[in-house]
Amino acid sequence: MKASTTARWFALSVFAGFSFLGTAACSNTGGSPSEAERTNGNGNAAEPKLVPAPLKVEKPAEAADTLVKLPANPPQEMPGLHNVVKLSDRIIIGAEPEGREAFASLVKMGVKTIISVDGKTPDAEAAAKHGLRYVHIPIGYDGITEEERLKLAKTYRELPGPVYTHCFHGKHRGPAAAAVGRVAVDGAPRDQAIAEMSQWCGTGKAYTGLYEVIALGDLPEASATKQLDYNFAPAAAIGGLQSAMVVVARAEEGLKALSKQGWKADAHHPDLVAIEEAKRAADTFTSIMQQADYAGRPADYKQWMERSEETSKELVLVLETVERGEPEASDQALRLYQRLKADCNACHKSYRD
Repeated sequence: MKASTTARWFALSVFAGFSFLGTAACSNTGGSPSEAERTNGNGNAAEPKLVPAPLKVEKPAEAADTLVKLPANPPQEMPGLHNVVKLSDRIIIGAEPEGREAFASLVKMGVKTIISVDGKTPDAEAAAKHGLRYVHIPIGYDGITEEERLKLAKTYRELPGPVYTHCFHGKHRGPAAAAVGRVAVDGAPRDQAIAEMSQWCGTGKAYTGLYEVIALGDLPEASATKQLDYNFAPAAAIGGLQSAMVVVARAEEGLKALSKQGWKADAHHPDLVAIEEAKRAADTFTSIMQQADYAGRPADYKQWMERSEETSKELVLVLETVERGEPEASDQALRLYQRLKADCNACHKSYRD
């Protein structure tokens, strides 16, 4: 299947006009929509008459690199921001903002609204000090529910843009959420949207549910989001396993960074301490095993949780010897971290991916 004229025009115009420090001015060529047709006059995307129809493909994740071939548009790095990709004048995606410098970078880009689809509660108060509004719509790796799609589309339609959308790393859930806006609000063809997820953002092909929602799912028309009673909450109520996994992911990320510098604290992040991250992971695995529904979970899942708790506790003890400067302790800690990471990856493959 070849890309439509509209899809080819959009990909080339975004690439040619890409600029994080101002709105790109894309020329009008051969039958393409004019600037007036593409926007509503205030920089926000004009509402398409109809949401583009679902694709006729059986495995959209596998087809994401062949339906439309996009020009290169590598993710950008900015102060406090990683994996930043501009998808349209209205929609930008990337990783979780890190500190005040990240919010300053977003302001410099002209961003007005931030959507977090990660499980972690965002720092809406810090964002507000920079004039930025946070909306929290956590989603999973297996897809985006109808309610989540409605909230995302309503946010893209009704709050001021540009809108910066992020998950943790900015590669999987964030791009899928942004693709809801690309199709439902920008009017981008669905093959274009899944191509952006794969080719520009690096969304893993293992996350088939994310691709299927964008390529095949029902995406809300303007009439549906207009009727939705939603207050654009800056913090969504989450709990249980989802909240616990957010804590584990942050602890693992911290241990990964510290393992590369001999488990010594980073001068730029003095509150990131290896032994405290290991304790946080151990405590979280313990809390997961104490949840009411734990007994009914699959045997292999429980095995990974129990072994991860044991490994984390052992890592705490070894890191105590690292602090005392005992020989070979650092290498032993690295082996334990690698075991913990391997078990997390194995569990993710079966129960998250």
